[in-house]
Amino acid sequence: MTYIKRTIDKEIAEKLEIMGCIVIRGPKWCGKTTTAKQFAKSVIELQDPHEEAKYKEIAENNIKLLLEGKNPRLIDEWQLIPNIWNAIKHDVDKKDGNGLYIITGSVAPNDKDKKDLHSGIGRMSFVTMYPMSLYESGDSNGSISLKDILSNKVKVNGQTSNITYERLAYLTCRGGWPSAVKMKDENKALRVAKEYLDALCETDIENDLKKNINPALTRAIIRAYSRLICTIEADKTLYEDVRSIYGAVSDPTIMSYLNKLKRLYVSDEIEAWNPNIISKTNVRTSPKKALVDSSIACAALQCSPKELALDPLSFGRFFENLVDRDLKIYASSIGGYLRHYRDRYGLECDQVIHFDNSEYGLIQTKLGTRKIKEGAEKLIDLRDKIKVTGKKEPKFLMVVTGSDIAYTTKEGVLIVPIGCLKD
Repeated sequence: MTYIKRTIDKEIAEKLEIMGCIVIRGPKWCGKTTTAKQFAKSVIELQDPHEEAKYKEIAENNIKLLLEGKNPRLIDEWQLIPNIWNAIKHDVDKKDGNGLYIITGSVAPNDKDKKDLHSGIGRMSFVTMYPMSLYESGDSNGSISLKDILSNKVKVNGQTSNITYERLAYLTCRGGWPSAVKMKDENKALRVAKEYLDALCETDIENDLKKNINPALTRAIIRAYSRLICTIEADKTLYEDVRSIYGAVSDPTIMSYLNKLKRLYVSDEIEAWNPNIISKTNVRTSPKKALVDSSIACAALQCSPKELALDPLSFGRFFENLVDRDLKIYASSIGGYLRHYRDRYGLECDQVIHFDNSEYGLIQTKLGTRKIKEGAEKLIDLRDKIKVTGKKEPKFLMVVTGSDIAYTTKEGVLIVPIGCLKD
């Protein structure tokens, strides 16, 4: 089957030239193994049900045998044999070379395991993989590059997106799962996110404390969380919503499930940005709730593309989550990070992309054309607020929309359809 190139490919290739081991982390089904195999010269898949017991026995007796093979050697789902991490670190130290290993993981180590694992500093480099962006899946035409916007090499004027409102609702529900992207039958493609959710609730959310896990509670928590995506609502609101769906359950129990969803890379909250222009007490520091893919929320709330299209309020939230996913992918490819901004005066910025050289851009997300002006005005207000303090001004202001035409306002705000954007 033809490999669909991923934005992360270039980052992996570059890091293999300078680091001994590359760690690819991200949710199941997002394509980590397929991508890693494009670079590996030997492979061992620890999750293979026919070989897993054998691999664990080998690890107990002579773990070095699992490292034997041509480099780069791919060790898939390394967390199934946690002590292989330190074995790789030792081998990288011994060989003092680059591009020796690629390891993938769909579950972050828990606090107990972390205590026994070397940090990996100087030997391992981490890359985070997400489900496909719209450009990777071929749905965005990529006529406007985020990199070019940052370097002022593109004129945003007249580029058009082929994604209609109805099509965008479908893409929001389908998500960026590679297996769904490759399906020509749209009804079958929509099933992928539902199957992912079922697998997550029934098998993947195993309890670190070896207690019984309740799939119904897992589903209730994801459902409640989905209702709050792209908000900074307090966890208390989430807990109350879970109990309204499921019944009596304690806060610590809900928190334990939420922590596991984070370790499974299902929830992917966006940290707050502080430009240091006003008192810290006036800046909201809560992270913005987000899922790794908007399709999880659609599946949890049993929302079809048609239903989503008829509910602009929910669609707007889920669209923002989709934009968050794509911007994380695009920004990471050029060394950027995604954050958000809220203050007590109601001024907000849905996304802030910032870079290590202190450059940054301010972004608002608006599903339709009706609120584009409002989004642009908020960006201008925040820029002006920053300007009067003498702080460094943003490199660009941009409204990402679900509309079809790109343009630049007279105030210099870029209006960019998500169907035109790429890294």
